[in-house]
Amino acid sequence: MSIVLLDIGNVLVDVDFMTFCRKVSRNGEVGAEAIYGRYCASELKNRFDKGAIAPSSYLETIAGDPDTRAVCMHELKTAWQNIFVPKPDVPDAVGEILRNHRVWIMSDTDPLHFTRLLNTLPVLRAAERYWLSFERGYLKREPEAFQELLSVSGRNAGEFVLIDDREDNCRAAATAGIRAVRFRNWSQALQEMRIR
Repeated sequence: MSIVLLDIGNVLVDVDFMTFCRKVSRNGEVGAEAIYGRYCASELKNRFDKGAIAPSSYLETIAGDPDTRAVCMHELKTAWQNIFVPKPDVPDAVGEILRNHRVWIMSDTDPLHFTRLLNTLPVLRAAERYWLSFERGYLKREPEAFQELLSVSGRNAGEFVLIDDREDNCRAAATAGIRAVRFRNWSQALQEMRIR
């Protein structure tokens, strides 16, 4: 029985950071795009995902940005967390995986997003273990993430399969000898798991 390392974003849920950016923008679409570039797709966001920045500090930085409209911290936090839409075929797909495999969640995420997902996405609670970037200090595109996984778990690479939508994460897993399935949709991912 192998262990399937499941990504969250764009595998279990669709992610739309622009929902957040538009909600908090002071300057319409231009401001939303600026907020996206600074806080959703940047080195600063990578540091947040690696646990180097506390959630309160991250939100305070966004709140202090000139492109962010004046909102209370609770509203800002809620907007940050409300960017996910569960994929409809996930319960059945993960149920199929669980019949023959163990499931660990391996995700590049921050504590605010993970808390929200854990509370709203029942399939996450079926996982045996969580391997999260904000707790481990590595993003999956860094080979060290998978080297640490093998070292700390005491398992060999052949026991794992990664399902992830990002090619760079799949390449990093391969450098550690972990088989990776590049996710496009659940039908394709499950089929690739069966034929390999």
